[in-house]
Amino acid sequence: MHTHTRSWIAASLAALLLTLLLALGPAPSLADGGGGGEIASGQPRDPHYEQARRLIDQSRFEQALPLLQQVVAKNPRDANAYNLLGFSSRKLGRLDEALEFYTRALKIDPGHRGAHEYLGELYLQMGRLDKAKSELAFLDGDCWLPCEEYSDLKAAVAAYEARGGTAAKP
Repeated sequence: MHTHTRSWIAASLAALLLTLLLALGPAPSLADGGGGGEIASGQPRDPHYEQARRLIDQSRFEQALPLLQQVVAKNPRDANAYNLLGFSSRKLGRLDEALEFYTRALKIDPGHRGAHEYLGELYLQMGRLDKAKSELAFLDGDCWLPCEEYSDLKAAVAAYEARGGTAAKP
């Protein structure tokens, strides 16, 4: 194959990839509940949810919990709110509660990447490397391109293994 042809093919593939990435929009962040389960565009977010996100960004997890409880009381199908309830509970050391909330989020949205990532991190805190690796395997299969949730959990698993199977200090 000629150099010119290879260059044209490479440029075409790069343009196609860029077009696909732009069409997908920005990657979900913690502010969106950690990925997956987003609400339909154009639909306003519950103000309690938005306030809870801001509190979580400030590591004020205890104050975020009642706001998120109000969100799920109004909308029991909000996987993002359950995910953030799990995240806040886990950060406060309430591991059993966190497990319950992540499980609820995944019952609502089985593909919720944020809940899979955070559940994997919870399992590491609980000393369940096998279960964390199961969540990592899900994300590996779900992320077409490497996604933040996969990369973050993979790093957490590697760090856990490097510490000899002990959980990190909160």
